[in-house]
Amino acid sequence: MAAGGPHIPVLIDAILSHCAPIEGTWLDGTFGAGGYTRALLEGGAERVIAVDRDPLAFDLAAEWAGGYGDRLVMQHGVFSKMDEYGQGLDGVVLDLGVSSMQLDLAERGFSFMKDGPLDMRMSQDGMSAADIVNSADEGVLADILFHYGEERASRRIARAIITARPITTTLELAGIVEKCLPRAKPGQSHPATRSFQALRIAVNNEYDELYQGLMAAERALKPGGKLAVVTFHSVEDRMVKRFLTARAGKQANANRYAPETTQAPAQFTVKSRKAIAPDAQELAANPRSRSAKLRVAIRTDAPSGAIDAKSIGMPQVKGTL
Repeated sequence: MAAGGPHIPVLIDAILSHCAPIEGTWLDGTFGAGGYTRALLEGGAERVIAVDRDPLAFDLAAEWAGGYGDRLVMQHGVFSKMDEYGQGLDGVVLDLGVSSMQLDLAERGFSFMKDGPLDMRMSQDGMSAADIVNSADEGVLADILFHYGEERASRRIARAIITARPITTTLELAGIVEKCLPRAKPGQSHPATRSFQALRIAVNNEYDELYQGLMAAERALKPGGKLAVVTFHSVEDRMVKRFLTARAGKQANANRYAPETTQAPAQFTVKSRKAIAPDAQELAANPRSRSAKLRVAIRTDAPSGAIDAKSIGMPQVKGTL
């Protein structure tokens, strides 16, 4: 999305269609610029609990949020605790992409296209990207880049970071990463994309947040309640897919040609085996949606339970930060 452009909720039409009818109380676990919340309120939801860990999100929404009265409840917090904010929910929506308002503000340190402090904290507190880059040992840095960003040159980049310390700005880090990799060809993403993604995920503990959030959604949704999750890269999508596969009473076999085995009870019914992707019209209108995938599931009346993080493919980084 271009800086300063209007916020376009990714796959919102698909969410409204696959979750129809939109009614009752929904929770938007990633409020951001408010696109999903507004679409849900205007699409039939009686009430939306809007959750965001970034206080700036609610400050920016102040000029329009009051128009919805008590139909909109703004909750500062993390979606992994959504079952503390609401129970018996009719629906939950999660957009796991980085908010455009965070990318557009250079001082937040999310973008390698603008110079700013190496921050990346969604909540604006806790450990920053600069803290990790300047204090983690080489092995931990390499593991973060590899497991969280799927960066194949992780060890080369980690060595370069160690050599260049201290590193304090986004463009400084982007330049170091860029020198470690071949020049990007036309149409390819910036060489620092995967490294910045990895650090952002580490700073905000995003994979554990997703793991905990999926279980919290299971606890918070009522029977018949709908869960819609929009992911933007393969690790997130794999975690959501494996969680829903397991919770739908299916267990993947080591032999991919063997049929799935059925388990009981099933906490969710999956709407579609394949992820829902943006159509050509959305891709043309919103290039940000090109890597997005939507998965939708319906809560059953089976009791909620626990599930191991490793079983759904949550990356594990050894060592301490």
